[in-house]
Amino acid sequence: MNVQSIKKLKIEMIHDIVYSWCPIGYRNIKTAIDNLNIEVDFHFIPFELNPEMEENGELIANYFNRQFGWDTHKLQEYQQSLVKTAAKAGVNIDFSKRKYYYNTHKVHLLMHWAESFNKQNELNEKLIEAYFEHGKDISNSEVLLVIAEQVGLDRALTVNALSSANLELELDRKVKRRNVLNIRNVPAFLLNGNTLVYGSNSVETFEKTLSNFVLNLELNSQ
Repeated sequence: MNVQSIKKLKIEMIHDIVYSWCPIGYRNIKTAIDNLNIEVDFHFIPFELNPEMEENGELIANYFNRQFGWDTHKLQEYQQSLVKTAAKAGVNIDFSKRKYYYNTHKVHLLMHWAESFNKQNELNEKLIEAYFEHGKDISNSEVLLVIAEQVGLDRALTVNALSSANLELELDRKVKRRNVLNIRNVPAFLLNGNTLVYGSNSVETFEKTLSNFVLNLELNSQ
């Protein structure tokens, strides 16, 4: 299917880096965009699921037991199903390495800074690989500096960015904007600043949603 939009479509993804359904949703909507041949300006809005989590993180097994009372068997069943769903979307989750949830504030700060260099999508891909495939501690500044360098961001400037009070204020403005949107859960996708789409969804569902959205834009412009 080939859809040509009358103008570039802006999509803002509301996400948290460590939440498994976010990279699944990201890859699925990206595949849908490619399949439809839609020109898209893609950005990210931060949503910290566990802002109070210590930087050292928490074992995923402990987290699920504490939050939901899940035992090891129930968690393993969920993870096995999740790995299959992720693989279908092109996301490799290796739970033998990915054992922890981490505080994601620094990650979102880095993602925000990368936006000014048009590096958000490339950075997001590297973060998915580092955390979900290799279990890297993405709350660790040194880990983030290495990933930033991989996408061409200057190391010294990145060090300054991760401790910048001005960037913290800018990130907070994004958080306040997200709060106004009253986001219920993630991932969520904001189309042209006015239409929210929730969930990771399948490629086919995203294709249908985006096609209808673009068609409505074209009809309303006539």
